[in-house]
Amino acid sequence: MGAFRPHALLLAVLAGSVAGSSPARAQCRLCETPTTTLSNSPGGDGIVLEIETSLDFDRLVLAGQGQGAAVIRPDGSHLAEGALASVSPRAMVGRATVHGDADRAVRVELPSRVDLYSVSGGHIGMDEIVSDLPSLPRLDSAGNLTFRFGGRVQISGDSDGDYRGDLPITVEYQ
Repeated sequence: MGAFRPHALLLAVLAGSVAGSSPARAQCRLCETPTTTLSNSPGGDGIVLEIETSLDFDRLVLAGQGQGAAVIRPDGSHLAEGALASVSPRAMVGRATVHGDADRAVRVELPSRVDLYSVSGGHIGMDEIVSDLPSLPRLDSAGNLTFRFGGRVQISGDSDGDYRGDLPITVEYQ
């Protein structure tokens, strides 16, 4: 039987790259110099996306050279699969708040896949990105909507390193 040789892998996904095609798009507060007020665009279409917590898998421990996956769900639960021995208890689900016009319906889009890169040039993918948003999200009477999001990373025994990436979130009024 082979020796147990755990490898630590750090994963942080910075949620906040924001894209959109209308004046109602949200702003990433992690990207450039943020503004703290709603825009005064015609029609009152100001909308802001605030990332409160980045999705962070923290340390993943591999128990060998095989394939494994780590899952963090929007409810905060996490799961290790395959050659992955464990997910750190410090792993955190992503959390975001949309600010805008009260009682307006919004469309929030998360990508189906995100690429993560290490400083040494390593590359892994994150997929199964999900949120706890209702099927028809709407800002509350104060103009806010908070949601959490998670995903799954797939790794192999040679994936040692600290990986980071951007998770673009698009927010628009309906």
